[in-house]
Amino acid sequence: MHILISNDDGYLAPGLAALVEAVRRFGDITVVAPEQNCSGASNSLTLSRPLSVRSAENGFRFVNGTPTDCVHIALTGLLDRVPDLVLSGINDGQNMGDDTVYSGTVAAAMEGYLFGIPSIAFSRAEKGRTNWEAAGQVAARVVERFLDRPLEGPFLLNVNIPNIAAEQMGPIRCTRLGKRHKAEPVIRQTSPRGETIYWVGAAGEARDAGPGTDFHAIAEGCVSVTPLQIDLTHVQQMDAVARWLAP
Repeated sequence: MHILISNDDGYLAPGLAALVEAVRRFGDITVVAPEQNCSGASNSLTLSRPLSVRSAENGFRFVNGTPTDCVHIALTGLLDRVPDLVLSGINDGQNMGDDTVYSGTVAAAMEGYLFGIPSIAFSRAEKGRTNWEAAGQVAARVVERFLDRPLEGPFLLNVNIPNIAAEQMGPIRCTRLGKRHKAEPVIRQTSPRGETIYWVGAAGEARDAGPGTDFHAIAEGCVSVTPLQIDLTHVQQMDAVARWLAP
C-alpha cells in the first residue's frame, strides 16, 4: 500500500503530522505538502513560474506552490509509482457545505481523484491545539474501512471530524453537503501608506444544517463523511438553456 499525503496548512502543520502518524501502519507514506499555508487556494495551479520541491529533515517534501500543485507534481513526475490512495489534511478548521468550493484541503484530494485514485480529505471542524490524536484515530478508521471494504472505482470523500476527545465522539455518518448564508462583508482598513486595503470577511453561518447534512452531524458530535463529485453540469437546466438558445 502506497499513500500520498498532502494538505493546505503547510508541511509544518500539526494536522499533517497527526495524519501521517495515524496511517503510517497501513503502508509506505509519501508526503508532498505546500511550503506555506494555502487555505482557500481551491484547485489553483501555479502556471506563472516554475516550482521547486525540497525535503525537510523528517522526510516530508514541500513545494513552493498550492495544494493542487503538490499532488499534481507528485503524480506527474515526482513519484516513481502511482499511489493507491491520496489523503489530504488533517485541516485545522471545517470544510463543510460551500467551504468545499474554496478549500485547498479538498482540492488536494480532488486532484488525486481526477487522476483516478481513491482520495479522502480530512478536516477538524473547530480550530485548536488539542484532540489531534483523536482526529488521527478517526482518519485511521476511515482508511482501515477502505482497506477492508473497498468502494468500487475511484471516489472522493470529504471527512469532517468534531474537535472533541475520542471517547466523546459519536459514530461516523454518511452526509450531504449543507449550505451557508452569504459571506460576511469585507473588512476595510487603511495601510501605513494610506491605501485602502481589504480583508475577506468570514464565511456565513450555516443556512441548511438539517438532519442528513455535514453541519448537523458535527453539531451532534459525529463524524461527517460526504461523497463528492466533480461534474458541474446543471442537468436540470439543460432543456431550458437549449430552448433559450434555439433560433
